[in-house]
Amino acid sequence: MTISQDGIILGAVLVGAGDGSYRGLWRDPDVPSEASTDIDWYAEQARQAEAAQFHFVFIVDSQFIDETFPPHHLNRLEPLTLLSAVAMRTERIGLAATISSTYAEPWDIARRLASLDVLSGGRAAWNIVTSMDPGTAGNFGRPAHLDGPTRYRRAAEAVRVVRRLWDSYEDDAFPRDRDTGEFLDPTRLHAVHHHGEFFDVAGPLNIQRSRQGQPVLIQAGTSEQGRQLSAEVAEIVFSFATTIAQARELADDVRERARHVGRDLSTLRFVPALSVSIGDSDEEVLALIRARRAATDDISAAARRALGNVAVDEAQLDAPVADLLRSHADVLTSTTARDFAVAAARGLTLRQWLNMQQAHWAHFCGAPHDIADEIQAWVESGAVDGFNLFVHEPQQYRRFCGEVVPILRARGLVRDRRANETLRESLGLPFPENIHTVARREGVTS
Repeated sequence: MTISQDGIILGAVLVGAGDGSYRGLWRDPDVPSEASTDIDWYAEQARQAEAAQFHFVFIVDSQFIDETFPPHHLNRLEPLTLLSAVAMRTERIGLAATISSTYAEPWDIARRLASLDVLSGGRAAWNIVTSMDPGTAGNFGRPAHLDGPTRYRRAAEAVRVVRRLWDSYEDDAFPRDRDTGEFLDPTRLHAVHHHGEFFDVAGPLNIQRSRQGQPVLIQAGTSEQGRQLSAEVAEIVFSFATTIAQARELADDVRERARHVGRDLSTLRFVPALSVSIGDSDEEVLALIRARRAATDDISAAARRALGNVAVDEAQLDAPVADLLRSHADVLTSTTARDFAVAAARGLTLRQWLNMQQAHWAHFCGAPHDIADEIQAWVESGAVDGFNLFVHEPQQYRRFCGEVVPILRARGLVRDRRANETLRESLGLPFPENIHTVARREGVTS
């Protein structure tokens, strides 16, 4: 398959002092122990990504913790605040912020993301999540976490409202004519008047559209409801595929769903997660992997997270996953339940499954040219359009940017970003024309 003229998409997931897959990262001497709250650290990683022609940096988030959570989760900056600061220290790298549609209101989501999009010159993206941790409900005055289908219905409605709010002002709404005294053309300002299952929003929004029209939409759910939401609204589909076959199955399914809802399939991009272990010999790669495993401790904390924050003892760690699948079905996320079902069929214990899940996404190992070969193979298969690299050890990140990316560039697979390019332009995504401008041109009252 021919790779898009826009080249392989590259994102960088910045996780500071260590996420759930690498809890011990904070102990790496090259990582500041306060990395997750250090804006200089984030800015430098974003500049490295920008210099290597990455398309965006990606900030994950959650709104509940307890003492068992990984270091990065325990003490980190809010995504939009963080990315606003990063925007001022970079020039063209995209800025993807995670915001929960379950625990935020559409008007607030729209305003904060539009603000980032305007101040960055059209570089913002929204990673739409519905929130996994049931404990989050207690931080927002709710008696319980919404069930999966309800969360996704709410998410779909939230996205519809947010996109309408982003179109509150047409692109020519502000004449700013000092001679006539006309600052705003009121015929180019539009309220929303939305009344739905979850939201009542009057509008309009009090900020203009950016140079890219609207922020790019990212969605990562792989459940039935998550796939449908991706098909309906996502422009980048983020996933945790571990094989080309898994990635192709997801892409084919989402494309078919998108076709049924009338989407233009050329507006879909599939960008799964990636970790790398780069070494000049097999021995060096194996040593790196062993060091990571040794630094990732407290398997009971990982078990508790997998089971919806239900504490487990040693006996449960060595119990068959099949038993836990039956006894904890009501607290498992759809993704974990699906993984448990596979593990149960293989007769695995919880401990065995957790050890296998340490990196539950694509993991490429070897010399720089080996990593480049794997990336090229996945993209040329048509299953993916690029990868979202988890940034862990600084040395590995430098090697990826400084050794792997140049190989891909030499093969014509990574192109240089143009100056003043919006995120949409870099991804080859179309400019979303304002719906009210389109309606007026077509003679339709909006």
